[in-house]
Amino acid sequence: MAQLICRNLAVGYDGHPVLENLNFQVRAGEYLTIIGENGAGKSTLMKTILGLLPPLNGEIITGDGLRSDEIGYLPQQTEVQRDFPASVWEIVLSGCQGRCGHHFFYGKQEKDIARRAIEQMEIGALISRCYRELSGGQQQRVLLARALCATRKMLLMDEPVAGLDPKATADMYHIIGKLNHEKGITILMITHDLEAADRYATHVLKLGSHGTGFFYGTREEYRRMHAESSGIQQGKSRKEAQNETCD
Repeated sequence: MAQLICRNLAVGYDGHPVLENLNFQVRAGEYLTIIGENGAGKSTLMKTILGLLPPLNGEIITGDGLRSDEIGYLPQQTEVQRDFPASVWEIVLSGCQGRCGHHFFYGKQEKDIARRAIEQMEIGALISRCYRELSGGQQQRVLLARALCATRKMLLMDEPVAGLDPKATADMYHIIGKLNHEKGITILMITHDLEAADRYATHVLKLGSHGTGFFYGTREEYRRMHAESSGIQQGKSRKEAQNETCD
């Protein structure tokens, strides 16, 4: 069974849909990149999967042992968040809030989970540093460690390499790849990086602009669709050029 199924899903705000009739599923260990133009509904879809927004129609089903509260989330950062005056340890540990249940203090189990996440992200040397003093790449590692505290099964990421320099970008993709291949964590990633979508993903979900349909399939199917679409566009361009010559 799939870990996540979106069936006839409509998402949006205040009753106004951004996406409708969306159908796809994600199995354990897959790496899904979600691409599309600005305003296509990528972040709205992710927030709906996380339960931060209610679906307008259809349903979201979790299975294969995944509970809806076991999904880790790496959101886009705002400028205010980048300047947050807390230590690395405090931020990572806060990812265990959902595990605390009815008690209000972090116990040994939560602290052990946070330490393991810090080790995985190789940020042990930063544990006492103030978050606001870190580089962009270091901050993303801290936030990814925080997200790992919430899950061992599925991570949702919204533009995880936005604003990073080339080296930090390559490092982040390498880390995400290790989590996927070595730890078996399912990845759902929003990205504008089409090269990354083609290189790293097992599956691609491409959303049309202003809710105009979608494509969902394997990386190989996406490549064929993209090649066919490029061929059609090139054919149109040649025909238009010939018509201009005739005129």
